[in-house]
Amino acid sequence: MQHKDVIIIGAGAAGLFCAATAGQRGKEVLVLDHAKKVGRKILMSGGGRCNFTNMYTSHENFICNNPHFVKSALSQYTQWDFIDLVNRHNIAYHEKTLGQLFCDDSAKQIVKLLMDECAAVSAQVKTNCEILTVTKSSTGYHLKTSQGEYTCTSLVIATGGLSMPKLGATPFGYQIAEQFGIPVTPTRAALVPFTLHEHDKVLLAELSGVSVQASAECNNTIFNEGILFTHRGMSGPAVLQISSYWQAGQRVAINLLPQHDMLAYLHQAQTEQPNTLLSTVLSEFYAKRMVQTLLTYFKIENKPLKQYQGKQLDNVAQQFHAWDLQPNGTEGYRTAEVTLGGADTDYFSSKTMEAKAHPGLFFIGEVLDVTGWLGGYNFQWAWSSGYVAGMSV
Repeated sequence: MQHKDVIIIGAGAAGLFCAATAGQRGKEVLVLDHAKKVGRKILMSGGGRCNFTNMYTSHENFICNNPHFVKSALSQYTQWDFIDLVNRHNIAYHEKTLGQLFCDDSAKQIVKLLMDECAAVSAQVKTNCEILTVTKSSTGYHLKTSQGEYTCTSLVIATGGLSMPKLGATPFGYQIAEQFGIPVTPTRAALVPFTLHEHDKVLLAELSGVSVQASAECNNTIFNEGILFTHRGMSGPAVLQISSYWQAGQRVAINLLPQHDMLAYLHQAQTEQPNTLLSTVLSEFYAKRMVQTLLTYFKIENKPLKQYQGKQLDNVAQQFHAWDLQPNGTEGYRTAEVTLGGADTDYFSSKTMEAKAHPGLFFIGEVLDVTGWLGGYNFQWAWSSGYVAGMSV
């Protein structure tokens, strides 16, 4: 049986960063993962370029039952600290939109950065290692694995959530939490596309692959970042973002023209070009295919503008500015970028990520009830929570 100062279960973003941090403090560290490869979620993130942080990260970009929980870790290790590390490794990057930073080349560079940081401090990483049991011992924690037995003074759970099961996601971290009496807040898929009811899907099928600048609003939260129609329903940044705030059965208000006042525009067009068809005017904002599909979907008659009377143009504008959509559901964990919910943060120190009732037991990253917005925030949570745990193990 081997003893290590620190054992980390999970070789993803949070686990590897925690390993490197603990190793820099002279700790003997072992990272165990059941997958064949480390950092699989990192590799496919951001379309293979890894949106590794966001320049505007703040506690307001996270969903958690305790909105203050993330503040300490985010202030101890900021986005600028990770950007400095990326610069030290000579990784070229760019801002895409809204502070989102991506590698110019490949997400492989972030995995290499993490593995190089671990190697520099002799932190050991073992893959293909299944954890069979975890128990408390007199010296800390005792693990039985498919590659032998280990003991450690500090045990870090960095196993992630349930999103993307094809990449090896399992409920293991939640099971460990429950084993140690730590409640798990209800989990569900987040940052995930919506599916539509059959009726809506059939009528909107023609728009599959079309994207448009739009906002989505639900439960007093709004995101204005564009939507994408898909063959199953709707995706795109605004939809992925609002999915974290939406509950089954609720409606979503979609504004298909957030940057303009359509009613004012239609009234002006009615005065200046009364003989023009409504579809022609709308084609200044949308592709013709989209105009025809939406007029049919909203049951709006297409006729010359002069023929619209009373509140009829108001109704047209209302349909486009406040489309009242009821999603059928979401695509679930299969395509979700993250998991909402997780190990209850009330049971952990926000300064160190250590379990309050179990000295030496730490939870970091997505396994906790902390969910970032789309745009690099979940990676920053991995770095920040991994760092503070690494400084405390």
